Amino acid sequence: MRRHLFDDEHEAFRDSIRRFLDKEVLPHYSQWERNGIVPREVFLAAGADGFLGMAVPQEYGGGGVADFRFNVVIAEETARAGVTGFGLGISLHNDIVLPYLLSFTTEEQKARWLPGAASGELITAVAMTEPGMGSDLASMRTTAVRDGDVYVVDGSKTFITNGINADLVVTAVKTDPAQRHRGVSLLVVERGTPGFERGRNLDKIGQHAQDTAELFFGGARVPTRNLLGEEGQGFGQLVTKLPQERLSIAVGAAAAARVALDWTVEYAKDRTAFGQSIGSFQNSRFRLAEMATEIDIAQHYLDDCVRALDSGELAPEDAAKAKWWTTELQGRVVDTCVQLHGGYGYMVEYPIARAYADARVTRIYGGTTEIMKEIVGRSLGV
Repeated sequence: MRRHLFDDEHEAFRDSIRRFLDKEVLPHYSQWERNGIVPREVFLAAGADGFLGMAVPQEYGGGGVADFRFNVVIAEETARAGVTGFGLGISLHNDIVLPYLLSFTTEEQKARWLPGAASGELITAVAMTEPGMGSDLASMRTTAVRDGDVYVVDGSKTFITNGINADLVVTAVKTDPAQRHRGVSLLVVERGTPGFERGRNLDKIGQHAQDTAELFFGGARVPTRNLLGEEGQGFGQLVTKLPQERLSIAVGAAAAARVALDWTVEYAKDRTAFGQSIGSFQNSRFRLAEMATEIDIAQHYLDDCVRALDSGELAPEDAAKAKWWTTELQGRVVDTCVQLHGGYGYMVEYPIARAYADARVTRIYGGTTEIMKEIVGRSLGV
């Protein structure tokens, strides 16, 4: 069934990002996987070619187009190229952090941060999760106590995507520890802030090229002018932007599932056993048919969610449905694809092996499957 999501300008953008990936990313990606980080220069190259800050107004150096379909194209093409570790850093910057800087900043803050975010000079991250906190954001322990024209921040964060590379970290803090949700505020902590330290680049099962770090705040002195909005608004700000974050994850999950299927179909055509291609066996055909069907159905729901987001109508429960269903689907698909590859599917020289390792975390970050189901269940009034 033909998709009706994209216009000619999106397909032209797709051609551009494919050329960028072929030139700037694919020749170096294996080394980045070994290094555990993408060089900062690649963000600058992405910014120069128009792949960062598409929604940033033109007066701040961005594309000036608030159209999430461009973000979808980037997610699909990084998945197609098998460079999801790189793609996660870009989508985190564009899809998840920039919305905070676009929606909750003053004109002075916009002028300070948006040009660098659009050019790739300033790499961004968002710091919510703390050791032992899990999905309960209101229980965070990182505090920010006002002292004149600065906040003194104490605490730690973990599992922070872009944590090593980031120049701007949108950080959730407790400005009123006596309150739960109403005590949360958002501060932008900048590289070089006194008392702000980065821990180790965490050693993960997959997504190796993506730098994921621990962050530590030991009396970090953050200027009060780096507060987003007003004190106590942080939890509401997070809730407002989480649907887009979850849709971004869902889009990437579906794209990764589709490319895993494509790789496996080609493998099933070429690989023979008992004198015939493995794809010609009924069990193989049925498994491939099941995956193709589920991916197509998920894709059309996601496309509707993208339209709803761009029109300001995406409900949190609909984003939650998309997030849990597509990430679970991704897990089922890549597992089946490894099985159909046989022993070769376990070899890292085959892209399906890396896709298998990269996929597992998508059911966890951005809200676990269980939390997504809780959101959907509450929307039903139960």
